[in-house]
Amino acid sequence: MSTSTSAAITHDATPLTATEILLELVDEQGRTIGTAEKLSAHQAPGRLHRAFSVFLFDTEGRMLLQQRALGKYHSPGVWSNTCCGHPYPGETPFAAAARRTAEELGAAPVRLQAAGTVTYNHPDEATGLVEKEYNHLFVGFAAADQAPDPDEVAAVRLVTAAELAELRASTAFSVWFGTVLDAALPAVRELVPGAGW
Repeated sequence: MSTSTSAAITHDATPLTATEILLELVDEQGRTIGTAEKLSAHQAPGRLHRAFSVFLFDTEGRMLLQQRALGKYHSPGVWSNTCCGHPYPGETPFAAAARRTAEELGAAPVRLQAAGTVTYNHPDEATGLVEKEYNHLFVGFAAADQAPDPDEVAAVRLVTAAELAELRASTAFSVWFGTVLDAALPAVRELVPGAGW
């Protein structure tokens, strides 16, 4: 979810493509059972793999959304949560979530905490790919300023709950957004009580 085929992630200063990045395959309990190349794990029928989703808020309780860059191989141009992606094999989901948020937005979270997990299987008709994920959820507070990487993020936007509802009624969102949002809402409400979430 989080890395385009021209990814800026490097090992020994060599850019990796989506077919070279390895993901952790997991069973239904989230136990690692192997690895697979990123693109192959997302091709139908999909292979269950570890992922993460981050929801960051400002001090007023508004959610920071990102519009995925148009050049991404998966779900380009749609709106989604603050950050999402996949840990490297052996990397903790928390470390991956913090790392990718900083890489994509140009600013690390001010605060980040675990908010549970959710498993889903969502085909994406627009790309023909499948999101079959064991997803670790995180909530927290965003830095006051971001400098998004244009290869990853086309735009960012802070929204209230009401503004998000209006946006979802009129604009395309990632196929996983509704599922991860619903699963994260209890933690969101604890993090930003009184914000209407």
